[in-house]
Amino acid sequence: MGVVPVLVWLGVTLGVALGSALLPLVSIELFLIGLVSQQPGLSAWMLGAVVAVGQVGGKLLYFLAARGSLRLPEFLHSRPRTAREPRPETRWTRMLARWRRLLEAVRRRCHRHPHWMTSTHAVSSVVGLPPFMATTVLAGLAGMSIALFIGVGLTGRFLRFTALAASPALFAQWLH
Repeated sequence: MGVVPVLVWLGVTLGVALGSALLPLVSIELFLIGLVSQQPGLSAWMLGAVVAVGQVGGKLLYFLAARGSLRLPEFLHSRPRTAREPRPETRWTRMLARWRRLLEAVRRRCHRHPHWMTSTHAVSSVVGLPPFMATTVLAGLAGMSIALFIGVGLTGRFLRFTALAASPALFAQWLH
């Protein structure tokens, strides 16, 4: 395979990885398995690195928004209610209040135990459980440093997606 097709595939992979980080409905795992099945000449190391950069780059936006470093559009902010406008008590408002209390408790616990958040984010970046999106937001809420977030995320995502990119070739060797 020539240099230009490899660079094209790496560029497409970076775009899909970035898109899947921003829009979780896109599956980078399925794309990567399909790509290495159709283009076996691509290096698993390069694909793992490109996907890791795209994933962490996309999740960085969620991380910065959770930290409060990124200003969200106005329509995503809640509007304060006036004194004359009472909030109706419904099942939905009770559920939202419970979720807010739970999120606040998790945020306080993350501040008290910063190493807990780092290790949870590291495991999530490799295994995917708890979901990487959730630990990204929690890391931002906990005030994790950007350098630590990027370092842990890149390392874990690189390991995860390099192994995933190498898996079809390993499986094919095992069968023959």
